[in-house]
Amino acid sequence: MYRWFIALLIFLLLGLQYRLWFGEVNVRDIWDLNAKIELQKSINQELSQRNSELEAEVVDLKKGQAALEERARSELGMVRDGETFFQLVEPADENR
Repeated sequence: MYRWFIALLIFLLLGLQYRLWFGEVNVRDIWDLNAKIELQKSINQELSQRNSELEAEVVDLKKGQAALEERARSELGMVRDGETFFQLVEPADENR
């Protein structure tokens, strides 16, 4: 009688172990998902930092004239009234 009971318990244990390691949702899948979650958390943290920097730049552009003026000068080549724009051109190579 005890042999059948022990055999049944061993069979149940093996069945549960099989489901744990090779079933539809197994331990390896959970480990993979946890690794993907950690990777996504680090990506989200980097993106959150970038968003904070962009938000600070937007606030600065809305409230500060200096940042707006600097951006207009560097990216659009704008000058103020009364200023003279000088463009320095490299001389052509005479050896050609």
